[in-house]
Amino acid sequence: MPRLTRQPPAAARPAVPPADTFRRSRRDRAAETAQDYVEAIADLTASQGEARVVDLARRLGVTHVTVNRTLARLKKNGFVNTKPYRAIFLTEAGHTLAEECKRRHETVVAFLRSLGVPEAAAEMDAEGIEHHVSSETLAVFERRLRKG
Repeated sequence: MPRLTRQPPAAARPAVPPADTFRRSRRDRAAETAQDYVEAIADLTASQGEARVVDLARRLGVTHVTVNRTLARLKKNGFVNTKPYRAIFLTEAGHTLAEECKRRHETVVAFLRSLGVPEAAAEMDAEGIEHHVSSETLAVFERRLRKG
C-alpha cells in the first residue's frame, strides 16, 4: 500500500523558504562591515575633518592591519579613495551608502525608543538590527514613527 505524506497546513509552512532566509542573512553579514566602515569614515570626517587608519582602528576596535585590509576591499568596490599615509575619503557611492546607513540606524533607534527601550540599549541594539532589517520592515517602522 503506498504511503501518503501529508503537507503541513499552510499556517505551519514558513512564509519564506529557510534557504532564502539563510542566504539573505549571509549577504547582510557580508555587507555589514562595509556599512560600518563608511559610516565611521563619514562620522570621523564630519567631527575631525578627516578619517585616518588609526582613528578607524580605535573607533571600530580592530587592528591597523584589519582596517587596511578592509579599506582595500572598500576601494576595490568603489566606496573609498586612499593614498598611503593620507586621510581616507569616501567616493560618491561611499557617501550614498553612509547616508543610507545613518538613516537606517536613526530609524531603528527611534523605533526602539518609541517602544520604551532605554537610549543606550537602543543604540547598541540598533547597531546590529540596522544591517539586517528589510526595507519593508524599515518602512513600517517609519510609518509607525510618523503616526506617533
